Amino acid sequence: MNIEDRLKLIKQVGEEIIQEDELRKLLESGEELIAYDGFEPSGQIHIAQGILRAINVNKMIKAGVKFRMWVADWHAMANNKMGGDLEKIKIVGKYFIEVWRASGMDLSKVEFMWASDMAKNPDYWKLVLQVGKSNALKRFIRTAEMMGREESLDKLTGAHIIYSCMQVADIFMLKANITQLGMDQRKVNMLAREVGPILGFWKPVVVSHHMLMGLSKAPGTTEAVVQGSSESAIQRTIERKMSKSMPDSAIFMTDTKEDIKRKINKAYCLEGDIKENPILEYYKYIIFESLDKLGINELRVERPEKFGGDLSFKTYAELEKIFSEKKVHPMDIKATLSKLLDQLIEPVRRHFEQDPEAKKLLEQVRSFQVTR
Repeated sequence: MNIEDRLKLIKQVGEEIIQEDELRKLLESGEELIAYDGFEPSGQIHIAQGILRAINVNKMIKAGVKFRMWVADWHAMANNKMGGDLEKIKIVGKYFIEVWRASGMDLSKVEFMWASDMAKNPDYWKLVLQVGKSNALKRFIRTAEMMGREESLDKLTGAHIIYSCMQVADIFMLKANITQLGMDQRKVNMLAREVGPILGFWKPVVVSHHMLMGLSKAPGTTEAVVQGSSESAIQRTIERKMSKSMPDSAIFMTDTKEDIKRKINKAYCLEGDIKENPILEYYKYIIFESLDKLGINELRVERPEKFGGDLSFKTYAELEKIFSEKKVHPMDIKATLSKLLDQLIEPVRRHFEQDPEAKKLLEQVRSFQVTR
């Protein structure tokens, strides 16, 4: 695969890339490319973390990037996930890995690394301190959005500040020259680009992937999100994303057929609205990226003859155009989406039903109290 094709694949993943010219130079250099994403194990995994994450990781791998998945168990403890119980957090981390195994992520090219192992290394904590000394406190407070916390001294703990320092240190300890996280992590990644050269490291290229909006209607418009660079854009992204504390805001990876149908049927999908539409987002980022996996080469929306009969779409752009012209009804695309999502999730459900270890992990995770 040539440089242009590799760059094109990575750009499919990155809603925003900082900086594209730096990424090109990395690709041209011939050096080993290492990207990382960190995740806090925190409750059951939804479709954005499951299927969409697998799609993005596989594209990066195909582009010749080695992927390191950072199991941020200490970070989850600092953020009080699972009530701050590290043993529960570790169990959830193992469950996440099983979901990805069943979701089609190419695990032969993914290295899972645990923060709890890194925490045994004194050089890690030395670097955490160096990062902490690099900026005034207010700069680290501004990165607290990444944890879904308000920028308020009354709501932040000392652990949250340490968390920010840890996440910057993670990048360099993992030797990652590419950070591949969601748009909500943009602030801390930009801090890493600033701090890296000061501490004798490099400026990591930031490849920020799109974050699926929740199924419920979010207030306002998506204009700031599309721009993707302003403070309001980052805040908007956080406000509209899926939430584990609101189960009906997302499809979860072991949801039943009935769960999927119920959630999709009640999801926000205003006729003709292509800007603030979670149903169209599912089509764009999941369904049209999974046609091969579904065993089809085009999307077929079934409709009664009295409403014009079936419609076929080879690309998302075609679907968006027809929907914007109000030539297909929201309930028609919802019905088709429910069926296709059920097909994509079925292998995951089956894995957790048939594999004894996976089944035990899911039962344990379901028994834990989900904390924000």
